[in-house]
Amino acid sequence: MSFILYLILIIYVINICLIIYGFLKVKEYQRTNLVPQTNFTIIVPFRNEANNLPQLLESFSNLNYSNDLFQVILVDDDSSDKFKLSIVNYQLSIIDNIRVSNSPKKDAISTAMQYVKTNWVITTDADCIVPANWLLTFDNFIQENQVSMLAGAVSYECENTLLHHFQQVDLISLQGATIGSFGLKKAFMCNGANFAYTKSLFESLNGFEGNDKIASGDDVFLLQKAVARFPDEVQYLKAEEAIVITKPTENWKSLFYQRVRWAAKTSSYQSGFGKLLGYIVFFENLSFVIAFVFFLFGIWSLQLLALYTIFKFAVDFTLLYITNQFLTTTRIRQLIFSSLFYPFFSSAVALYSLFGSYEWKDRRFKI
Repeated sequence: MSFILYLILIIYVINICLIIYGFLKVKEYQRTNLVPQTNFTIIVPFRNEANNLPQLLESFSNLNYSNDLFQVILVDDDSSDKFKLSIVNYQLSIIDNIRVSNSPKKDAISTAMQYVKTNWVITTDADCIVPANWLLTFDNFIQENQVSMLAGAVSYECENTLLHHFQQVDLISLQGATIGSFGLKKAFMCNGANFAYTKSLFESLNGFEGNDKIASGDDVFLLQKAVARFPDEVQYLKAEEAIVITKPTENWKSLFYQRVRWAAKTSSYQSGFGKLLGYIVFFENLSFVIAFVFFLFGIWSLQLLALYTIFKFAVDFTLLYITNQFLTTTRIRQLIFSSLFYPFFSSAVALYSLFGSYEWKDRRFKI
C-alpha cells in the first residue's frame, strides 16, 4: 500500500511540475496604449445581490474606457430583494432571466445574448469589482492577437480570517492550474467572473447546448467546446490590470457547497486532460488522508509521513508562490494550515459530489 501511495505522489508531482512549466510559458501581457476599438457588452447574471451590485456598477463607472464602446446587461434571476438602480454614465439594461434549463446562469447568459448588439461579450459576477483598465487591457490584447475567446484572472478580497485565507490559497491553486493548462495548450478551466468571447463564437458553438442539465459550468464547458473546435482562437489574458476582484464565501457550509458545485462538473468535462488532472489531484489528496491515518495507527512512521508531506508541499508551494506573485502583492497566509487541511476538505468535497446535493443562491440542486 505504501508503494501505491508514493506512486500516486510521483504522478501528482510530475503533473504539477507540468502545470508550473505551463504557467511560466504564458507571458504576462502589458498593454501598449492602443486607441480602443472593441465594443463590449458586459453580462452580469444576478440573484439577490442588492448589497453587491452598487459596488460593481460603480467600478464600471470608473472604467478607463469610452462609454460609447460598452454597455451593461444585468440579468435578474428571480431576485426577492429590492435592488435600487442608481444613475450611471453608461448604457445599462436590466432584463428578467428566461428559464429553459436546469442551469440559471447559463439561461441568464443565453437570455442576454438575444439583446447583445456588439461582437464581444464579457461576463462577470455581481459580487465582483473590476479594475479601471479592465476593458482597455482586453481591447489591446484583442487588437494585437487573433482571438475569439479570452479568459482572465480572478482574485479574492480577503479579511484577516482563517476561512478567507484558506479560500485564497485554494483559489490561487485553481488559478495556477488554469493558467498552466493554457500554457500547455490543454486549457480546460476558466472563471466566468472574468471571461470574454465573441457572440459569433458563442453562436457557432450553439451556446451551452449539450451541458445545460448541469446547474453550473457556464464558463468551463463553453471554454472546452471552443478549445476543441477553435484551439488557436482561445487564449489566456495574463495581465495584472485585468484581474477581477471577488468576495470569498462567508461560512464553511457555503464554501463546501460551492466546491461541491465545482467538483460535480469534472465527470462531464470534454477535456481529457482536465478529467485526468482532476482525478490525479483527487487521488493524491485522498492518499494524503490515508497516509495520515496510517501514521495515527502506527502503520507509518513519523519520518515516512514527513517525507511524503515534504514532497507534496514543495511542489504545491512552488505553484502557489509563482501564481500569488502574479495575482496579488499580499503574501500567502495560513499556508501550513491550508496545505494540511486541504486534502481532507477536498476529499470530502469530491466524495460528497458523487451522490449529494448542494445549495446555490437559495436553491437546492441535485448532482
